[in-house]
Parts: sequence; structure tokens; C-alpha cells
Amino acid sequence: MRITHLGHACLLVEIGDARILLDPGTFSPSAADQRDLDAVLVTHQHADHFDVDRLPELLSANPGAQLLVDPESAQLLRGKGIEAQAVAGGDTFSVGGVTVTGVGEMHALIHDEIPRIHNTGMRLSADGEPTFFHPGDALDAEPGDVDVLAFPLSAPWSRSRDMTAFLRRLDAPHAVPIHDAILSDVGRKLYLTQAGNLGSRRTQVHDLGGGRTEEFTA
Repeated sequence: MRITHLGHACLLVEIGDARILLDPGTFSPSAADQRDLDAVLVTHQHADHFDVDRLPELLSANPGAQLLVDPESAQLLRGKGIEAQAVAGGDTFSVGGVTVTGVGEMHALIHDEIPRIHNTGMRLSADGEPTFFHPGDALDAEPGDVDVLAFPLSAPWSRSRDMTAFLRRLDAPHAVPIHDAILSDVGRKLYLTQAGNLGSRRTQVHDLGGGRTEEFTA
């Protein structure tokens, strides 16, 4: 498995025989440059995870890519004449030799006055490969055993102690920080230090900021 961080919540995951792009939002402009994709996955409709305006061009450049999105995003796209497969918690789909499993239901609470929306975390698995989980904007999902965990570093809906508790609860061998565009360089270093020192002792945090790529083995 190869993972490339394309900014904020967007990751390119190359697993098995598939190239899968997750959460190509407005904070991740290089996502629009990706080619030879087998699938585009979207956890929820917020713009920092889902750039609706750039989506048609991305799909046109990747005509063979499946579009798998949470149910509310699927409904939104349908109104724009774009067909997508809705993925709810417990649903499974095949992308080549990769199994995509939806996990969870709702976006984390931002504020009592802001309505909650749907959020589907995406779990990827393939024979001979590590399992991977992207939670979107929620920390309460139960994806089962995961080898590589994407975890939100900072968000309006999350405290640092929520982030480290998430790392401890899932206790994955490897973790990749995402959702970091709102942090300054100094703040990012602070949150990364907290993740390493206060998260799970078993988890190795791999910082892929700046578009770096890393390989993971089962």
C-alpha cells in the first residue's frame, strides 16, 4: 500500500490493483491533477472534503473511476445530474480487488446551532495488503482492526484530547495525520507531538505533510 497526502483531508491510496482518491476537497487543489484513478471516495459533503465544482473535470479525466459517496452527497450530486453510488455504514463495494466498506453514520457535532450531516468513514482492504481507514469528520466509528489509520489532527469539532483518545481507541500500528489545513506550522508541530506522546503507545505516526508518499506492508 502506498499513501500520498494531497493536502488537508485528501489522500491517494494505492492498494492492491487500485488507485483510490479520498476526500478531494477545496483545501486540496492537487487532487484535481490525479489520473488513472479507479475510484473517488467522499465521506461527506463539506467543501474541505468535497469540491463539487472541480468534480466533473476530475471525473472526465478519469473516465473509469467509480464515484462512491455518503448518501447525502449522492443526493446532492443527483440534483446536479451526476450519478454516484451512495455508501452508508455497513455497505460494501468492490473496486478491482479492493473492498470498500462504509463505517459510521453522522458527522461529529460542530455546534448545537449547526445541523449535523451524514458522514461515512471508508475502510479499504485487499488480499495481502494492510487495512486502511479514513474516518472523515467523526471519531466514533467502529471500523474493526485497522493497520493504517488516517486521523484528523485538528478541527472545529474536535479537541486535542479527542484526537489522542481516537488514536488510543483504535490502536492501529500506523497512523497518518490529516485535516490539518487550519493549523499554523507551529500549531501543527504541537498537535503532532501530542499525537505521538498521548495517543496509543503502539501507534507509529507517519507525517506525510507536504505531499509526501509512504509505503506500508501487511
